[in-house]
Amino acid sequence: MQLSFKSLSLAALLGLSATPLVALAGTPEPAEPPADAVLTEDVEGKVIVGWIEKALILPEQTAVKVKVDSGALTSSMHATNLERFKRDGKRWVRYDVDVKDADTGENVTMKFERPLYRQITVRGAGGEDHRPVVKMRLCIGNRVYEEQFSLRDRSDMTYPVLLGRRTIEHIGLIDVSSTFLLPLECPEQASDEERSRQQQMQQDATLVDDSRMDEASEPEEEDDEQEGGE
Repeated sequence: MQLSFKSLSLAALLGLSATPLVALAGTPEPAEPPADAVLTEDVEGKVIVGWIEKALILPEQTAVKVKVDSGALTSSMHATNLERFKRDGKRWVRYDVDVKDADTGENVTMKFERPLYRQITVRGAGGEDHRPVVKMRLCIGNRVYEEQFSLRDRSDMTYPVLLGRRTIEHIGLIDVSSTFLLPLECPEQASDEERSRQQQMQQDATLVDDSRMDEASEPEEEDDEQEGGE
């Protein structure tokens, strides 16, 4: 005989519900979560970012808008005039990053030279694209993050910088309903320290980490081809 929802509700009123469902089902008690699990009470300790934030690409002082996108794996940065070259036997790349200052609205071109860290293959609607990856330091809120960025022309995108999962896991959590949650309050010494670090790498090739330069990697999917505006 089948038990209707009405009779089940009546049974609950009569006290049947006082018997644990686990016991009725004959299943074991739920196990404790692993020690490294992120629990609800831990959320307050995480940095929470909106899906759009402001950042500084160190050592420059121009504020740029960055899109936080968990659909992408590796972060991406707009770059034009890419030129590969060697310095003391190490592979480097120089490039321009053309952005609109998020505070003033002025167009700004920032010039960078960075050692190549690795290369990735990105697969999209137009086929496969091979992109250089460099490590760059960004300031978001009051913290500095050194992250991997693939370089490509993003002039057809709304935002010059996209932060993918590899970066997001270092930052914290995303509030997908909000933007600009973190006031840009970078440490005063951050730009000077990054400029000094880059000069040291240019002068001392042993400081350059290119250990993953020849490492084969699985193709990554293009996740922001239909990127929308704010």
